[in-house]
Amino acid sequence: MNLENINSVYFIGVGGIGMSALARYFNAIGKQVGGYDKTASPLTDALINEGVFVHYDDNVDVIPALYKEKDCLVVYTPAIPKESVVLNFFLNGDWEVMKRSQVLGVITSNSFAVAVAGTHGKTTTSSMIAHLLDSTGVGCNAFLGGIASNYNSNLILNAESNNSVVEADEFDRSFLTLSPDIAVVTSTDADHLDIYGGHNELLQSFKDFVGKLKESGTLILRHGLNLQHKNTITYGFEREADISVSSIKAENGNYVFDVKSTRGKYKGVQVGLPGRHNIENALATIAVAELMGVDEVNIVKALKSFKGVKRRFERIITSEKLTYIDDYAHHPKELEMCISSVKELYPNKKVTGIFQPHLFTRTRDFADDFAVSLDLLDEAILMDIYPARELPIDGVTSELLLQKMTSTVKEIVQAKDVVENIKNREIEVLLTLGAGDIDRLIEPLKLALS
Repeated sequence: MNLENINSVYFIGVGGIGMSALARYFNAIGKQVGGYDKTASPLTDALINEGVFVHYDDNVDVIPALYKEKDCLVVYTPAIPKESVVLNFFLNGDWEVMKRSQVLGVITSNSFAVAVAGTHGKTTTSSMIAHLLDSTGVGCNAFLGGIASNYNSNLILNAESNNSVVEADEFDRSFLTLSPDIAVVTSTDADHLDIYGGHNELLQSFKDFVGKLKESGTLILRHGLNLQHKNTITYGFEREADISVSSIKAENGNYVFDVKSTRGKYKGVQVGLPGRHNIENALATIAVAELMGVDEVNIVKALKSFKGVKRRFERIITSEKLTYIDDYAHHPKELEMCISSVKELYPNKKVTGIFQPHLFTRTRDFADDFAVSLDLLDEAILMDIYPARELPIDGVTSELLLQKMTSTVKEIVQAKDVVENIKNREIEVLLTLGAGDIDRLIEPLKLALS
């Protein structure tokens, strides 16, 4: 694919976080950009404001003629239902139709590429790496899976830089379209079993991804993960990791810590956002920064100024009496890390969590693990399962999780009743958790609590 020969790009699923970053990229380089999505959202609103054509009707007739020309590049996400009218119109025609990951592979193929993979942690880590490279003058073009708070965008552009930072998504084996110079792997916990069938198949996919590294490339690996490459740097809390951490202290809701790296020791490192898992994300970022020649002073400064990613351990309200944190956690391990970090940062505070399960298959496959993680909460409120691309499965509901939980302060609350339910509680620390549309409750909850 030669980008120079493309005049227009049409996105099927343009409102997705990864798709919208690509749409913004093509719009920024002067292409005519349009797309379809099922519903309006803040992301689609932003795209329209930036000059992108967006429609919400799964109807070919409403698509402008320029996107039906044969030289239009059509990009789709596997999250779009296979029965979509618009998707099948282009798949059955004579257009160049590519997955988002394939286009990303083409865009980054001629750059020095840093790809961040993992069943969790990749969005924050890739955003942290991108911020560090951008703020220290090294520069990069970054395609992110979340809205980086420092930029209020999921896209960072630098026409003078040949460095790229991308998320390497394991869903549908999308990351196998990339050939990075540096690959970061944060985690390989079982997930997307509807795609892979079993954990071993998922692990094999990660091994295949590591095999896509360029010959002279480097693997930056969370210590303990069963992956190998001839040039590997490990990181983690363990002392035997190549990059490790010590002297962790909680100060004012954040962590301050020392780092031992292949270069030496860093004293008093602070990440500008809470969460113990973000210490590990910082270690991976340090590994990338050292490989790309950033000095210690600038590394420490950049980490402290990183403001995080929207919906990743994002503080919505912080006061002496009340803390409200929103997090994208939708896997049992992510819930465990988030809730455990909150309880460590706010000891002796009652933690109330509102959780919206994401996908019927994920809820079914990890029901026992979800129950264990949710039992870490002092009070648990469960919403109905967000189906995303799936149809219901008999017997798989939020009630299944509720029955498996051992804690006594728990209930299921409909989305329309959540705000009123919270008003009637004594809230000390509140968490909203999930990857569906629970984010629509953030502003109403913030208003009610304020």
